Amino acid sequence: MKISQFNLLSQRLLLVLVLVTSLSLIPINSAMAQELTLKTLTVTGQGVSKIPTTITEVQLGVEIQDKTAARVQQEVAKRTSAVVDFLRSRKVEQLQTTGISLQPNYQYNNNERLLVGYIGTNTVSFRLLTEKVGAVLDGAVKSGATGINGLSFIASVEAVTAAQKEALRMAVVDAQQQSNAVFSSLNFAPKQIVSIQINGASVPTPRPFAAAQLSRKAADATTPVIGGEENVQASVTLQISY
Repeated sequence: MKISQFNLLSQRLLLVLVLVTSLSLIPINSAMAQELTLKTLTVTGQGVSKIPTTITEVQLGVEIQDKTAARVQQEVAKRTSAVVDFLRSRKVEQLQTTGISLQPNYQYNNNERLLVGYIGTNTVSFRLLTEKVGAVLDGAVKSGATGINGLSFIASVEAVTAAQKEALRMAVVDAQQQSNAVFSSLNFAPKQIVSIQINGASVPTPRPFAAAQLSRKAADATTPVIGGEENVQASVTLQISY
């Protein structure tokens, strides 16, 4: 009799356990079913916005060769001071020294090294509106600069920020047009955007221009400097249910 009661109790406990397990699986199965029925299309759109480069970053300097280190250093300092005074008078921005060097100048003949003098350099960089750069370069040469080490064309911060927003807008439009073309071809109706991912809106890097060697006598005419344009690119990925 006791054994029969124990068996009956065990059967009831097993039945309760099965019911509890079944009930606990209902939300999981329902969630899985919803996930399986959610159909999505993923598209990535691209956008490109062009902006003018209105600022030029210039690197120029003085290079002197002479017999003694003292004379070289003195002449470099004299010319560089005159160049810096001129640039400050033109109110250039971010004026700073980018390099100073003084080194021996050797000539080699029959595997023998002969000291023939010294070479000294001093270079500075600055930024200025591109439309004003040509005249400033000419004035810097007249003041004592012997070479332009490089030019880089840059867009203003305000222009880049506006271009990034425009490129993102164009990327979204491109993604939507792609999805509409796919849905239309398949006779599907889009429902809603379930995911948005901004893959980036790039900032253009300064565009370099070839360096040039100059002389004081070569600055009779104003040097033309033209900046050109930069591209700001953006990419956006949309996930759309249907």
